[in-house]
Amino acid sequence: MLHIGARVPPERRLGDMADRAPVERVGPGSSGRSPTVRAGRPAASPIRVVIVDDHALVREGTLQLLEQAADIEVVGQAGSGEDGLGVLELRRPDVALVDVNLPGMSGLELARAAAGSFPEVRVLIVSAYDDYAYVAEALEIGVGGYLMKNASARELVDAVRAVADGVFVLDREVSGRLARRSRGGPSTTGALTRRENDVLALLARGRSNKQIAAELGLGLRTVEGHVSGVLAKLGVASRTEAVAYALGHRLVVPEDHDDPGNAG
Repeated sequence: MLHIGARVPPERRLGDMADRAPVERVGPGSSGRSPTVRAGRPAASPIRVVIVDDHALVREGTLQLLEQAADIEVVGQAGSGEDGLGVLELRRPDVALVDVNLPGMSGLELARAAAGSFPEVRVLIVSAYDDYAYVAEALEIGVGGYLMKNASARELVDAVRAVADGVFVLDREVSGRLARRSRGGPSTTGALTRRENDVLALLARGRSNKQIAAELGLGLRTVEGHVSGVLAKLGVASRTEAVAYALGHRLVVPEDHDDPGNAG
């Protein structure tokens, strides 16, 4: 089991004060492999973060929480999607914390624009909404993670670290909602080839087709063909439904953010 250290006391909350289940890292499963640090950020350098939220109080509170972590540096803020896009272009952070509900350009529109213009920036959606439509669109865009605003300070810091390292992070409540949508039917994964199972696992970890091609050493057209085959064999219409299927049938085992002191 991988552990991500927390520098911020868990008593500090980003949103409401209710205790809740931790976020899940849909990462390397139980293989024990550490997540690969993304190219472009030396391992010893701070994680550079931009915060995009239309509430100044939320931005300031998030900044204070993150800057208690020695390995995280907030390099910019914005109160709208349009301003956020400008800050991303100027600062080129490792991670952008983006609210869904922004004036003008929405957070998801910002994430889509960033994916096209600044693919090196990983977007972590931090939202008060867990509606399936929002989550589905975020997954289709290929965000680095989706976190609820009632996450604890520790969960937020852990999520930033994981996303910066290329590990897809999904709030446990959101993960459970996706999983429940696909439970109940018989599993058809036996019809998938070994390579299609590999592709499905990477889809469930938030990888884009280009990233899957790089990780598996395949051509982009080949990956696109495998993705189409996975969708057809599972009887689903989108990558999001494929992720829901993988979670619902436990094809990908998420990793909890355990306390470092619990390591065996």
